[in-house]
Amino acid sequence: MKKEQYVLLGLFLLATQFIAAQFTIDGEFRPRTEYRHGFGSPIAEDADAGFGISTRARLNFGYADESYKVYLSLQDVMTWGENRQLLPADANNSFAIFEAWGELTLGEGFSTKIGRQTLDYDDQRILGSVGWAQQARNHDAALLKYKKNKFLLDVGLAFNQDKADLSGFSSVGTAYSTTGFFSYKTMQYAYLKQSWDAFSGSLLVLNNGFQEYEDDATTPDGTSSLLTIGTHLAYKKGKLGLESNIFLQTGQRQGEVDVKGAYLASLDASLKASDKVTLGAGVEIISGNDGDAGETGAFFPLYGTNHKFNGFMDYFYVGNHANSIGLLDVHVSAKFQLNETSSLMVKALNFSGEQELASGEKSLGTEIDFVFAKKFKGYGLAIGYSQMFASDGMYELKGITEDAAAGGQNWAWVMLTIKPKFLNTASK
Repeated sequence: MKKEQYVLLGLFLLATQFIAAQFTIDGEFRPRTEYRHGFGSPIAEDADAGFGISTRARLNFGYADESYKVYLSLQDVMTWGENRQLLPADANNSFAIFEAWGELTLGEGFSTKIGRQTLDYDDQRILGSVGWAQQARNHDAALLKYKKNKFLLDVGLAFNQDKADLSGFSSVGTAYSTTGFFSYKTMQYAYLKQSWDAFSGSLLVLNNGFQEYEDDATTPDGTSSLLTIGTHLAYKKGKLGLESNIFLQTGQRQGEVDVKGAYLASLDASLKASDKVTLGAGVEIISGNDGDAGETGAFFPLYGTNHKFNGFMDYFYVGNHANSIGLLDVHVSAKFQLNETSSLMVKALNFSGEQELASGEKSLGTEIDFVFAKKFKGYGLAIGYSQMFASDGMYELKGITEDAAAGGQNWAWVMLTIKPKFLNTASK
């Protein structure tokens, strides 16, 4: 057999394998322009507004057959202009493997998923992939999964360290020096969910271990452990929908701070008033620091998609507000389906402290969010605008006087999303 014939035979066998299984290649191109004039915190009158363009680019590869699946997602996040001309390497080193996992089918409803992956459960209040953030969130974890009919169970384990140098026999220790944003050394969780015709309920038990150090700040000294346990309930029948979260936290957060009596509770209702109008209303209360030395009653929603909650301007629990007064969020919303491809969402949120500030003030302010979305053939466009009407308490909380703050606190953005499907052998 000639060399060319061997090559053709190899390509034929490879193509046959792809036909028998499923091979996909897809991607995402998502540029977003933002104008920030009080995003995250009130901006000072004499400060210049932020303005910039960032792009998330992804290339995803998936392969599946009867016994296993593998998935690889390559990602880069770019700010326009971050690289000088003719720069031989990326300035911010943002290129990364966002996901890389394998899933094995074990039979009888069991499977295991191992590797870098996203964790999304329920409304993503505690565990979510934070898709809004250009970099998004992932976890290096191993999952044992079980699913039968309308019941599912996931058990997840994770162990993180700085570097596993296994090239010789001198490697010792498993220290994890990464801190901030509740970066954990260990994680264990169990998630159970049962669904019925109109109702579903889930239970999440999540334990995170945080690396602690001795007084020299370099010698590892065990881990502190934070336990989060709670439920998500959902009811949907006809035009009415109800959702509720109830979570508790106890143990120790980073820095061996004792957590006692921390909680989150929420209730949201939605009503499809007509084919083109959906109304919503809800309330969420999150406990805060009670001021006792050496301990806290403050709850933090950890690894959830927090941008989704408590206002799109991210004044609370998005890299901030980690051990402060709690929050009472009362909100109403309306979504208008303008036509088959366009929609407009309007939401108003009123914020108050769960505890009083030092001045005795509790009122924090009101935020109004607008999002217009339009679907085109093969891509989508979204435009958003938010305005914060801060109260005296918000200025006190964020550490700026009302006189020093700008008169208007707002944020605007435009985002284009293109998700090309390059190859899908299952569709042929």
